[in-house]
Formats: sequence, structure tokens, C-alpha cells
Amino acid sequence: MGTYGKVVTMSHQTPATHRPLTTALAEAAAMAGHAPSVHNTQPWRWRVLPDALELRVVRERHPTATDPTGELVTLSCGAALHHARLALAAEGWTATVHRMPDPGEPELLARLTEPQPSGVDPDAMRMVQCMQVRHTDRRPVSEEPVSEQTLTAIASAAAAQGTHLEILNRDQVLQLAAAASHAAAVESEDSALRAELEYWTSRAGGSGLPPEVLLEQPAQTTVPGRDFGRPGALPGGPGHDRAASYGVLYGDEDDPRSWLRAGEALSAAWLLATRLGVSVVPLSGVVEVGGTRQILRQVLAGFGHPYLVLRLGMADPEHAGPPHTPRLPREQVVDTSAVDG
Repeated sequence: MGTYGKVVTMSHQTPATHRPLTTALAEAAAMAGHAPSVHNTQPWRWRVLPDALELRVVRERHPTATDPTGELVTLSCGAALHHARLALAAEGWTATVHRMPDPGEPELLARLTEPQPSGVDPDAMRMVQCMQVRHTDRRPVSEEPVSEQTLTAIASAAAAQGTHLEILNRDQVLQLAAAASHAAAVESEDSALRAELEYWTSRAGGSGLPPEVLLEQPAQTTVPGRDFGRPGALPGGPGHDRAASYGVLYGDEDDPRSWLRAGEALSAAWLLATRLGVSVVPLSGVVEVGGTRQILRQVLAGFGHPYLVLRLGMADPEHAGPPHTPRLPREQVVDTSAVDG
């Protein structure tokens, strides 16, 4: 994964006191566009107000066959919310987060209000750099296992956002593998889901999954990844994921607010992993199928509701990784009409 570990130059390191607040809010919303999302749908839209930032889900970019109840879309928006929070902190602002602030407006997922100057946060600045580097590499990882210390740090980053990351032992991984295989078989028979994958893997423009980020053929792996229904253009190489670790993001509740928080935890864990040179691949198929989601809950001994499975591994330093997935133009995801002019 050739871009992991590289430091990119930030384009906006001016202290917050030297920039209008609305500019900082708009820049944070734009930076949030780097967040991961289901099928790279980028199902969010931000509205910049004079002293607040609002996050809404965009139903037109909701993959309804994959995610009929909108849980993964909400999780995706949670990742964007965490990205925006970090970007504001990197600019020297701290805001109050209101999640699901209006029961009468379910598409309004969060509102950031009362931004206060707090001094530029150097750690947040490093994480903003990681946002620009982070990407999904579906190739097998190297033979070097992720250290226990690193796995603990990544799990702690998720826990700081109110969601658990359980690192699975060998027996649990085998249970996960069986459940993931069954989920893949179920989804392969779903014509609506196959058509939806066809749509998101054949788009031109700023969203979806281009061939360059999909494997030419299925990778050798203990836990199967998603079958996108078409071969990609990314060489998989001869490796096997024997050294990979697997974790499950889970929480105490199964409501929209918890899925939003799970997305924030995903962002925190993935950005730290990127900083530490760890490849992350999200595996949602086993959560999308009701029966296998219950099996996954049993893997967790019934302690919580699973949101997402993560494959964690050390990137192969010998081969450059895939390109970044495309991103929608800023004007499609950030609405500044309330502060323009």
C-alpha cells in the first residue's frame, strides 16, 4: 500500500483567528468528503450557516438493496461527521455536536454549533493529513502480523467515540469466515442487489468504485470479501491473509444514533490505523444479511449489536496500492448559500 505512512502537506494551517469562521466551517465540510462510505456513495450533504454546520443524509445516494434500512448510510455519514470534527480542531475550533437533533427532520443527522476558538490541535492536524492518505486496499496484506499494541491502540480510538472494537481470536475468525461465506451466497441470489452493485461499479464521475480499486480475481483470504459481480483491474498478487486480524465494531444499541456513532468510531480507528501503517478493509456483507448478523452477534457472546467487520493487516511495502476512489465535486456536498455574498 504505497501511500500509507507518507505525510502530505496541509493546505490550510493558518490559525483560526486569521480565518473567518464560515471559511473554517466550509473547509471542514469539504475535508469530510474524504471519509469512507458504503460503495463510495458519499451519501452526505453539509449546510454551512453563519455559526453552525449541519449534516444531512442524501437519500438519492442511498444503496437501498444493500442497505434497505439505511444503517450503513448512517454509519458512512458518521465517518464524515468525525472527519469534519477533526478538520475543525485542526483549524483551531471546537464545536458542540448535536446528533439526531430534530425528531421531525430525520434526514438531519447532526448539527455542529457554538464553535469556540481552542487553539490549533497538532494531533488533529496529523489526522487531517491521514484523511488525504487513507484508502481501501483489498489486496492480501503482508506476512507481518499487526502487533497487539497497535491493535489495542486502534480499538481504543474506536472506544473514545463510544463504540467497541472487538479483535477476534482464531476460533471467532473461523466463525466469521463461515458467516461471511453464507452471507455472500445469500446476496449472490439477490437480483436487486446485483443490479445495484453493477450501477455503483460502472459509474463515471465522482462516486462509486472504479475498476482500478477492485481486484482482478478474488483474493486468497480466510474471510471472503464482497463479490462485486465483475472483475476489477487491481492485481491481487500471490499472498494470503493468514497474518490479517479481524475486528467487529459493535455497540449496546441498534438505533440510528448508535450507527452514527459507529461511523465516528470507524473514522477514528481507520485514521489511526493509517497513521500506524495498518491497512483497513471494511466487510459489511455479514451485517447486511439478517441471519448472519445474528450469528455475528453470537460470536460476540450476545454482548452487543454488530455494525461492521474490519480486516486489519500490515500493508505490503513492496507494491504500490490502488488509487484513491473518486470524490464528488465540492459544490455537490457542501451548501454555502446561507453564507455566500
